[in-house]
Amino acid sequence: MKLQIVLVALALSAPLAQAQSTDTLEKIRASGEITVGHRDSSIPFSYIVAQGSEPVGYAVEICKEVVAAVRQQLNLPGLNVKYMTVTSQNRIPLVQNGTVDIECGSTTNSVARQQQVAFGPNYIMVGVSAAVRKDSGINSFADLNGKTIATTTGTTSIPLLRAYKRADNVQVNEIYGKDHADSFLLLSSGRVSAFVMDDVLLAGQIAASNAPGDYKILGETLRQEPYGIMLRKDDPKFKALVDATVTGLMKSGRINEMYAKWFTSPIPPRGVNLNFPMTEATRELYRNPNDKGV
Repeated sequence: MKLQIVLVALALSAPLAQAQSTDTLEKIRASGEITVGHRDSSIPFSYIVAQGSEPVGYAVEICKEVVAAVRQQLNLPGLNVKYMTVTSQNRIPLVQNGTVDIECGSTTNSVARQQQVAFGPNYIMVGVSAAVRKDSGINSFADLNGKTIATTTGTTSIPLLRAYKRADNVQVNEIYGKDHADSFLLLSSGRVSAFVMDDVLLAGQIAASNAPGDYKILGETLRQEPYGIMLRKDDPKFKALVDATVTGLMKSGRINEMYAKWFTSPIPPRGVNLNFPMTEATRELYRNPNDKGV
C-alpha cells in the first residue's frame, strides 16, 4: 500500500514539476540569474571577439533587449546574466533541459524544430548557399558534382544539400566542421571545394578571413530560412515577453539601426564591413512580425 501511495504521489507531482520547469520567469526570479546561450563563431550574429570576453553580434544585441525586459518585469535590477557557449549539436537539448533560457545564435526557425522548442519573432531571412574560391570555376551547385564540400554539423544545410543531391543526381563527398569557423577552415585550407551554409554566415566568415577577396558566394540558394531566438516550449508568459520585446524593436524601427550596425558597418574584431544590405524578405518580417517556421 505504501508503494502505491508513493507512486500516486509521484504521478500527481509530475505535471506540476513539468509546469514549473517551463516557467522561465519564475525560474529566473528564484535564481536571480538568466542564462543566455550564444555561438562562438556565427559572425555577425553571435561570436566571441577575444578569449574570455562577452559575446557580441546582432542576435546577442536583440537578446540583451529581452534581458532588459526581464529585469524590468521582474523588478530585478541586480539580475545576473550568465553567457554559455552552445553548438549546432547541443543548442536544442540545452534549451529543453533548462540549462539555457534563451539561445541567441544563428538558429533557423523550422517546423521540425518547433516540435522541440519555441521561437520568438523571426528577425532575419537568409538563403542557404555555398562559398567557393573565385578561381575554382564553380558557379552553381551543379558544378559541385564530384567535389568534396564542407558544412557544419547539426545545421539545416545538411538535409537541404542531401535533398538537392537526390533531386539533381549530384554526387558530392561531405565533411563536417564542428562550427562555422572550422567549416570555413576546410575551404580556406583547400581540403574542400565549397562550404555550404547560410549566405550571411558565409559572408561573415569571408569577411573575417585573411583574404576576403579570394572567395565568393554562389548566387543560387537551396532555400530561404528565417532565424529566431529559441526558448522552451509551453511557456506562454516568457514567450509573450520575448515576442513583445522583439516586435517592439521592429515596430519602433530600432531593428533597422541594429541591422545597419552589424551588416553594413565595420564590425569587430577587424573592422570589416560585410556589405550585406537588408533584403526585401527581411523587411517584410519587420513590417509583419511572425514566428512561422519553414
